[in-house]
Amino acid sequence: MFRYALRRLFGIVPTFLAVVAAAFFLMRAAPGGPFDEERALPAEIEANLQAAYGLDQPLAVQFARYLGGLLRGDLGPSFRMKDFSVAELIGRGLPVTFSIGAAALLLALALGIPLGLVAGLRQNGWVDHTVMGVALAGIAIPGFVVAPVLALVFGLQLGWLPVAGWQAGSPAHMVLPVVTLALPYVAYLARLTRGSLLEVLQSPFIRTARAKGLAPAVILRRHALRPTLLPVVSFLGPAAAGLLTGSLVVEQVFGLPGVGRYFVQGAINRDYTLVMGMVVFYASLILLFNLLVDLAYGWLDPRIRHD
Repeated sequence: MFRYALRRLFGIVPTFLAVVAAAFFLMRAAPGGPFDEERALPAEIEANLQAAYGLDQPLAVQFARYLGGLLRGDLGPSFRMKDFSVAELIGRGLPVTFSIGAAALLLALALGIPLGLVAGLRQNGWVDHTVMGVALAGIAIPGFVVAPVLALVFGLQLGWLPVAGWQAGSPAHMVLPVVTLALPYVAYLARLTRGSLLEVLQSPFIRTARAKGLAPAVILRRHALRPTLLPVVSFLGPAAAGLLTGSLVVEQVFGLPGVGRYFVQGAINRDYTLVMGMVVFYASLILLFNLLVDLAYGWLDPRIRHD
């Protein structure tokens, strides 16, 4: 297992470099630049700014300098928010985004997996149809519709919860963003769990367990649960990264000071280093969670061995 983890860790490096390179050169290929304004700057000032940030050098040199900064853990300064570095901006928004994302992930796991198991065990019954119908609605209705509706009903009409803003340590400010962010993942997890359970229940080893007279609850707990969770764990890799890095829609609707807003601001302003910092952060989380998923496979399914 340790050698497999090392091989996978070394295999992540080329993927990470490819993502960084693609984002770097695509950002430079887009029209406009970080110092474009409605009023054009004098040529001398623009040239000085380009030289100060190294943008007057060839792209290959700029890319090499950026990689060198990454090796030192330096994401560079923000081109447009001149008083902050990219790491400082991410650090400011990360606690909010992480709090919302972690709570949404836990809620999705707590609801999605049990609902999928219940639906699978009651196949073609009213419980199954109800759960799958609600799950389909949760997938089909986008977050930019759910968020305003929840804010309108529970915030404005009923007055139970705040509709915007953030207060550290206040559960009331987390409820609506967490529910909005978790709902589609609850739906995905329920559908994945149900489909996987139905497939596992048709396996020969499950039929053998039934022939031995084992109770359905014992069969589920001892034999069916772990292989059922394999596709769920696969989905959780990118899902966890997406939840923990926040949702732009949720942060915008509820006025949360998370990291999602910096990504949009950076893209609009052509803030190269800020966008690159967000890409590096997001890619790192996806690669890390996918590695953890691969390692979890060996525990969930004894047929899988990592030599």
